[in-house]
Order: sequence, then structure tokens, then C-alpha cells
Amino acid sequence: MRTNTIIALVLLSCFLSTVVSAISFSKIQLPINASGPEALAFESGTRHFFTGIADGRILKYQGPTTGFVDFGFAAPNRSKSVCDGTNTNPTCGRPVGMALHHQTKRLYVCDAFFGFGVLGPEGGPVTILSTAADGEPYRFCDGVDVHQPTGNVYFTDASAVYDMRQFETARSVNDSTGRLLKYDVENKQVTVLFRNLSYAGGVAVDEKEEFVLVSEFLGSRTRKIQLRGPKPCESDIVNTRPFPDNIKKTRSDDFWIAAATIDRGTLPSLLPIGERINASGNLTETVQLEQWYANKLVSEVHEFDGKLYIASLFADFIGVYEH
Repeated sequence: MRTNTIIALVLLSCFLSTVVSAISFSKIQLPINASGPEALAFESGTRHFFTGIADGRILKYQGPTTGFVDFGFAAPNRSKSVCDGTNTNPTCGRPVGMALHHQTKRLYVCDAFFGFGVLGPEGGPVTILSTAADGEPYRFCDGVDVHQPTGNVYFTDASAVYDMRQFETARSVNDSTGRLLKYDVENKQVTVLFRNLSYAGGVAVDEKEEFVLVSEFLGSRTRKIQLRGPKPCESDIVNTRPFPDNIKKTRSDDFWIAAATIDRGTLPSLLPIGERINASGNLTETVQLEQWYANKLVSEVHEFDGKLYIASLFADFIGVYEH
């Protein structure tokens, strides 16, 4: 009996070692005094990527040897001496959502205070393409995605009433004035596709440009909005997790959503997760992230080159999750 017990314990130990070693997590540290990476955009053919941070800069990661370099900014009169290292100052800008069109190497950006714009491959000041649609200014330009075959861009305005600094007020009134918008790259026009979204956050368009997924942060749901077919602009709820944020399509045409679970039996009760869903909204995978982010929300889970890259407004690093 004792021998059998020892054998069982050894086998269990080996099994647990295999499970633990199957998951690894590392950090790509941001520069000193930089924090709040909200979204990521990767270059094809490299492991270089872009992210926007709290002090208004867009950074480019050029690998472990070079690290991060300043790439761009949206604030027209941004001063490095005044802005670098600050946190959410409207005069410095706040780049949030971003997506790269690989063919043209144009980086489309939503700045929470200055609107929707684009950067060329050399970086520098963001060229603002739009600050309003249908006569309504953007109060919180947020998520961005590019349909790679056409170059069309889909983006969200989280609220038509409250800006980024007024989140607590927006939450207290359950604001539902967010919008989904489209920038047509051919005619350079912005159109409103959908209204009355509950703090519209992340957005992702499918490969055939038949639908978009939009997260409603305050509504704790993800909505699938049809672009074509017999009922364009009709929608269905396909996911209901608390605080869904950015959505990113994978190469296999499914999607990662940054979200959370709430377990009222534990402390902390809010636990950050990444969820992978297919085009119908069916859950195919969940990754638990509380080990590295505790009760802090993550804003993006981005699959690239077989790894998950994690962004969070509350971190000073990019997480790299492998399993």
C-alpha cells in the first residue's frame, strides 16, 4: 500500500509539473515613467508592434535589443517636457485603439481626445481624418480595426456625451450613446453604422466584411452587427462577460476578447480573462490572467505568432502568455 501511494504521488507530481510548464508568462517592460498600454498593432513579418500609452505617445517596440522608441502622437502641440510621464492629460492626447493596414503600412489610431487619424510608416504627428460624424463630435474615440483586403476602417466612439475622464459618471447613468463607425478608404467618408451602444469599446471585422463584433463595456456584452445580407445593421448578442474591451481577430478567423469574470465568493472578486470565440459567439477557449494582473482589468488579448500579448491600462508592461 505504501509503495502504491509513493508511485501515485510521483505520477501526480510529474503531471502537475507538465501542467505548470505548459504555461509561461513574461513581461515586455515599457520605458521608465510609461504606463497604460491600451491596445496593440503588429507588423507582419516581424515581432515589432505599436502601442499607445497614458502620456499621449504611440510607441513602437523594435525587439529586445532596441526596445521601445517614440513613434507618434495625436496632440498637435504636444510637448515632451510637459507631457512625457503624465497620465491622461487632454492637451497631451491619449491614443487608445489602433490597427495597422499591412499593405500600406498605415497605422490607424483613435485618440480619446483628438479623434480618428492615421500615421504613415515613418511615424510623427497623427493626421486627423475625422473628429465628428453626422454633425456629432467624438467624445471618446476608442476601438479600431482594419479590413485588410479593402483597407476600410471600423472604429467606435464609446460615448456621445462623456469623455474618457468621465467614466464614473457614464457608468452611474448607464450611458448608451456609443456608436459604430466606418471610414471608407476610397471616398474618405465616415458613416455611422450603429447607435445606442453601451460604452462601445473594441471592434473587429471578419475576413469577408460581412459583420463586425463590438464590445459594450458598460453593457457587459458583445454584439454581432451584420454589414451585408438580407438584414444589414441588425444585431445579436453573442457574448455576455463583464467589462469586455478590445476584440482581435486571429488568423483562423475567430476572435479574442479581453474581459473579466466576477466571483463574489473570492477576494478580489473581479478576475481578468481572455476569451476566444468563433464567428457565432461560441466559446472555444478561456485564459485566466489574475495571477499576473490580480483584480486589474486587461484591455486587449492579441494573438500573434503563437503567443498571446496582453495589454492593460493599469500596467507598465506588455504581458506575453504562452501555452
